[in-house]
Amino acid sequence: MYPLLLTAIIAAFTFGSCSGKEIPAVERENLFRLSIGRMEDQVDLFGLEGRSRQRKTRIAMRDGIVYIADGNGSKVVRYTSYGDLLSMIYNAESNPPPISLKTNFAENEVVTRRATAYPLNEVGEIVVDSRKNILVEDRVPPERRTYDSERRTMLDGVVLRFDNEGRFLEYIGQEGIGGTPFPLITGLYETEDDNLVVVCRHVVGWNVYWFDPEGNLLYLILIERDDLPLPEGRRVKPSLDRIVPAVDDKKLYLKIDYYKETVDESTNTRAGIGYDGSILWTMDVKTGAYSDPLDVPALERLELDGDKKVSAELVYSFIGAARGGKFFFSAPDEGGYSLLMLSAGSPEQKRGLIRVDDDELVFNAFYLSQDGILSALLAGEYEAKLVWWRTDRMVGEPHA
Repeated sequence: MYPLLLTAIIAAFTFGSCSGKEIPAVERENLFRLSIGRMEDQVDLFGLEGRSRQRKTRIAMRDGIVYIADGNGSKVVRYTSYGDLLSMIYNAESNPPPISLKTNFAENEVVTRRATAYPLNEVGEIVVDSRKNILVEDRVPPERRTYDSERRTMLDGVVLRFDNEGRFLEYIGQEGIGGTPFPLITGLYETEDDNLVVVCRHVVGWNVYWFDPEGNLLYLILIERDDLPLPEGRRVKPSLDRIVPAVDDKKLYLKIDYYKETVDESTNTRAGIGYDGSILWTMDVKTGAYSDPLDVPALERLELDGDKKVSAELVYSFIGAARGGKFFFSAPDEGGYSLLMLSAGSPEQKRGLIRVDDDELVFNAFYLSQDGILSALLAGEYEAKLVWWRTDRMVGEPHA
């Protein structure tokens, strides 16, 4: 799937178990570096001074091509896996004129390195479909924003669709092409059938919009905070971590962390809230029914408490789902992130450590491909790196 990366990791993977043994590192490949700034071959991770809110920077990767949605820079940039700049869609009012990319060309002219001006406002989440169309989150101008009093949320998000040449095709809203702006967009996904899934959050819950490749709305799934599923026989409170669609089915996966009240036994009074466990639930998009709860173990490690070591639990965050019901989770660990892979309908667990240096922790943006390849934009104060790990080798062959 990635012909430009034939020199990718060839070392064998060894994955630890829950036994407490040292977890071997998943070997990493550095693809290319970017400096921080506003030029076409830079990324503006930290924004202009005085900006009221930090904007998103997100990445996607498909067939060896890297896509970066630069919210602070109001642009979408496309690179080869070697870091060669291919194209850019940019707001001409907030970006300097491109130097290395061609901006003036005829409609049918073949241009390999081009820059296309479009009035982007605040790009964010990004995905690329099998036709190489680019779908990116943006915010509408203030005069087009409305307030949903029932959901108590601002409606200001849209999904812009561009073709592989950077030509604008249409925008997608709640009802489909040309529709009402979305509530706050927290996730953008493409299935293997080029269905677009938009996950939105508001005060009382989440809305999930599921569109066909033409932009027609197939399903609207409303998930109320008070209706999240609870494990049987446990008095706990749920906290939803993330909603992710299946790559190859009409399903949603909800990873929910559960907490319970703790009691001071010496005084028999409430002492606070303690972690009780995490479950990955499967929701049928057509019926809304939950099934197949999958326990997500915590990361157990020893931490210093004064002069002695005590056992501690870290909660894994849900990264995403690959084909065949393979689920990836991460938790901060010494030297980077501990990676956990679980499989639907199986007790199988695989673990590895993805190394991230201390000077790369200023900014992280991860992307999981449909095949289970994990890539990331890692940044320090002065530069950013595009890296990947061949975590698809944890997945193995998908189930028939």
